[in-house]
Amino acid sequence: MNLLLKMDSEEARLANREKMRQGELYYAFTPDLIAARSRCTKACRRFNHAEDVPRRRLVELWRDLVQDKTPLPPLKDDPEEDEALFENEPWIEAPIRMDYGFNVKAGEGVFINANCHIIDTCLVTIGARTMFGPNVHLYSGTHPLDPALRNGTKGPESGKEIHIGEDCWLAGNVTVLPGVTIGKGATIGAGSVVTKVRIYFPPYPPSLELCRYLRCANHLGCPCFPFGLGQSSKGYSKD
Repeated sequence: MNLLLKMDSEEARLANREKMRQGELYYAFTPDLIAARSRCTKACRRFNHAEDVPRRRLVELWRDLVQDKTPLPPLKDDPEEDEALFENEPWIEAPIRMDYGFNVKAGEGVFINANCHIIDTCLVTIGARTMFGPNVHLYSGTHPLDPALRNGTKGPESGKEIHIGEDCWLAGNVTVLPGVTIGKGATIGAGSVVTKVRIYFPPYPPSLELCRYLRCANHLGCPCFPFGLGQSSKGYSKD
């Protein structure tokens, strides 16, 4: 094989993957990205099929899934003492599904309930102590709206990063779309679809003015109003 052609191919591969990370148009069905998704699928399968294994093994499988190379601490002789070493690690209920794994970053004490699906075309961060209900979906990937450009598996794709702050609660069946940032301490009501709004919360108790500023139609259970900061939904209603 011509060395220059081989080098050009490698450069193109790296450039395509970097475009994916940066949210630019890229091609998902190249050999290296197909292989990366296949690796992640196998890692998901190993994690999801692990039953009655020590906490250490689950953490090991999780780190393999997200390609976290941090070494595990030395094994303790006492099982309870060994398990205590991982008390701050993310707690993940199987099954979970990701596209690549390496774009997912979860903080200490994160809890992810069953049937979570993360399309991690771009970076997806989950802040410390944040909790997910079952069936939470995070979609950082998207496709062109023009069907001619979209062109099935032969066309380009793109994405935008998703960032979820610390101490959030995403209840069951929440869907987060590309480009969304959810601020610290937010509560997202069950079944919500969080779309284009970037949600930021101040460090003081929230008020209805925040919902009005973000033009929310429904304050009760609204994904932009954090009842989880000590506020109750009782007494609030639609404008």
